[in-house]
Amino acid sequence: MNIYPNVPDLTEVGENNIYKVEEGGFVLLGVLGVRDILRPEAKHAIDVCKRAGIRVRMVTGDSKITAQAIARECGIIDFHNYDSLTLTGPEFMERVGGLVCKNCRIKECDCPRDRAEAEREGKKVRVDVIAHPEEFDRIYPKLDVLARSRPEDKYVLVAGLIERGEVVAVTGDGTNDGPALKKADVGFAMMDGTDVAKEAADIILIDNNFASLIDAVKWGRNIYENIRKFLQFQLTVNVVAVGITLVGAAILKEAVLTAVQLLWVNLIMDTLASLALATEAPTDDLMKRKPHNRNEYIISRVAFTFLFKILILTIRE
Repeated sequence: MNIYPNVPDLTEVGENNIYKVEEGGFVLLGVLGVRDILRPEAKHAIDVCKRAGIRVRMVTGDSKITAQAIARECGIIDFHNYDSLTLTGPEFMERVGGLVCKNCRIKECDCPRDRAEAEREGKKVRVDVIAHPEEFDRIYPKLDVLARSRPEDKYVLVAGLIERGEVVAVTGDGTNDGPALKKADVGFAMMDGTDVAKEAADIILIDNNFASLIDAVKWGRNIYENIRKFLQFQLTVNVVAVGITLVGAAILKEAVLTAVQLLWVNLIMDTLASLALATEAPTDDLMKRKPHNRNEYIISRVAFTFLFKILILTIRE
C-alpha cells in the first residue's frame, strides 16, 4: 500500500511483469555513455611496433564488442584486414583444448615441473603443450583480440606461442595476469598494478605507459647490436693478428709482428675502438628492422665466412 499519495508506487507490477511506474510519465533527458579514453601515444606506439615486426594482441576481460572497438581505435585491428580474428576465452580454450603434458598427453599428471625433483624421482619433467596443435596453428596467426579472457586463457596463449618459437612479451597489472607474466619471455608490469603482477614480471613500467615498451625494445635491440659489433670487431682483429703471428712463426720462421707491435694493436683495438662500438646510443632505425629469431647465432655464417676470407687474404699477402 502506498502511504504517500503524491509519490508513485514503485513496487506495483503490471502486465508482462513490468513495474507500472515504468509504463509512462517519463521524459528522456539524455543518454549517458561511459568509455575508457586511450592515451594519445598508444596508437603511435602500436604503429611503431608493427613497423618493427612486433605483433600486438589484445587480451582483455572486456566483452567481445567492447574489445573489438578499442582494438580498432588503437590500431590493433586493421580495417583492411579481413582475416582478423576475435575470440572469447571460452571459445579459444574449447578450440585449442588447453594445455596437456607433453609426455603423458593428459591435463593432470604426476610429472614434476622442477628438473631437480624429476631427477630425484626418476621421472620426466612436465612440459606444457597445446592439446590441439593443428587448431592452434590455424588460429594464432589471425588472432588479434581475446575477449572475456581468464587467467588460464592468457597462460595457454603465451605457452602456445612460446612452443612455436615465438618471443613473447606480456603486459599486465592485475593478479590474474601473474601466470602469463611469469610464463612469458619478458613480463612488463605497471607500477600501479598489484604486488602479484610486479613479483611475476621482469620489468616494471614506472609511468604505467604502454609507449614505454618502445624504449625498452629499442634499448634491447641496441645492446644486442652493440654486442654483435663488438664481437665481430674483436674476432676480425684478433683472428688476423694471431693468424699472421702463427704463419710467420711456422712458415717464415720469423715474427711478422713484434711483441711491442702486438701490444699496440691490443691497446688500441681492445680499448678505444671496442668501447666506441660497445657504447653506441640507440637510433630510430633499430625499430625499422625485423626481430631476431630466438635461435639465431649472434655471429652469423656470413660473418664467419667474412672473417675466414680476411684471414686467407692476409696470409696470401
